[in-house]
Amino acid sequence: MITKWIDNPLEVLSVSEMKIADLSAIESGYSSLSLMESAGQAVADTVQETYPYGNVLVLCGPGNNGGDGFVAARILSRYGRTVRLSCSVDIEVLSADAYTNALRWKSKVYKLENSIFEGIDIVIDALFGAGLNKPIVGQEKNVIEIINQKKIPCISIDVPSGIDGDTGKVHGIAPVANICVSFFRKKPCHLLYPGRGFCCDIRIADIGIPSTVLSELMPKVRMNHPTTWMEVFPKAGATGHKYSRGHAIVVGGNKLTGAARLAGRAALRIGAGLVTIASPTKSADIYRNCSPSIMVSEINNKEEFSELIIDERVTAVLVGPGNGINNTTFDYALKAIETNRCVIDADALTVFSESPNLFIKALSNTRAGVSVLTPHEGEFFKVFNSFSKNDKGPSKIELARKASLNNAVIVFKGPDTVISSPDGRVNISVNGPPNLATAGSGDVLGGIILGLIAQGMPSFEAASAGVWIHGECANEFGPGLIAEDITELIPYVLRNFIFESL
Repeated sequence: MITKWIDNPLEVLSVSEMKIADLSAIESGYSSLSLMESAGQAVADTVQETYPYGNVLVLCGPGNNGGDGFVAARILSRYGRTVRLSCSVDIEVLSADAYTNALRWKSKVYKLENSIFEGIDIVIDALFGAGLNKPIVGQEKNVIEIINQKKIPCISIDVPSGIDGDTGKVHGIAPVANICVSFFRKKPCHLLYPGRGFCCDIRIADIGIPSTVLSELMPKVRMNHPTTWMEVFPKAGATGHKYSRGHAIVVGGNKLTGAARLAGRAALRIGAGLVTIASPTKSADIYRNCSPSIMVSEINNKEEFSELIIDERVTAVLVGPGNGINNTTFDYALKAIETNRCVIDADALTVFSESPNLFIKALSNTRAGVSVLTPHEGEFFKVFNSFSKNDKGPSKIELARKASLNNAVIVFKGPDTVISSPDGRVNISVNGPPNLATAGSGDVLGGIILGLIAQGMPSFEAASAGVWIHGECANEFGPGLIAEDITELIPYVLRNFIFESL
């Protein structure tokens, strides 16, 4: 095997950025044919390493992906494998480099028919690339259906055919790729659902594009990883004290008291020096009994709340978890936004569904990038209800970026959580497991982010770190996770993944 693999690259390139990277490499002296040869070599090596036995079918389309497929077929034949190649178009209409490699294929080119699957053990999907922007129909659709129905091991080149490279959306149909061999850097579709669900194993090959092109592209989308925020992660100093580690306020509700208690404990665990739950008098005793480490301050109106949070020793405020959809939550959220150091979640987002413009106006009067909003999809479209939600609409990255232009850091939650800053930076989280879908999990996340902001961590980095730590705690616990377990694993994750690197 001669392919070099790039281990866990963090930069994520859009389809257009990847085209620029290709052109930059060519301008630097690399030929487009040599890049295609390296791409095909990576695919052939992947087949040899992962599926060393069995007959291979290569499905080629009209673009450069098809050219990569011709190269892979030729190399696999040289390795002694039995290879059948089918092309969806006559080779005379292939793009220049793909045509050159089609001529180098000396065996038969089969038509794209259902019968080509007879006796086949492995399929290489080289039908369509990341730039596809229309539904797959006709015989191409038929052969993809066969791959999925028969569950034939499939290696897709760059992206599974039918997946939009920038949005991760499916153009009608796509094969489930056991392995997706891509090049230089990942694309958004490798990380965003539903596309991510079609890419079981993603491998990034070094095909010769110099890493110096990144300095030209200056990509702003990255995978969320400690290296992107470690330098500003708060560290307790020898001369520090509880107020130097920040004082976080969590607004508590009347009925769903568990949410604020989870958030408050998470803020303490992540390192905040003090945490106070701001509670209505009728619920104050419930909060006082939840933890001796958490203080309780009784507030019953927005004036008392305002007086509490304007104290210069208060360094972060969380409004929303369990607060209820009511005028009090509405007023408290607006007051918290004025502090320039708040996290707005859950009910404090939903409460503005009837007056989103007022909410956005309040954010616009703050310093950019200090308020953090943590909506899941339902809450996101209630607050930003002018945004498109249809399948042909913008990607989750574009939606989060657009929302961030309202001066806020957006944590667009989900299995592919996107964290976006007003300055255009985006981190995509990939370490959140399915077991995070449990009651109270979001409240813990809000508390972790709150605690980091309280300690002085910049909001975008605090949100990114909070999401990563939240996911890692869930990974460490495994099946059976409940929200309280996340909080109790924070010290373990800090000790083993964060502080040992500081």
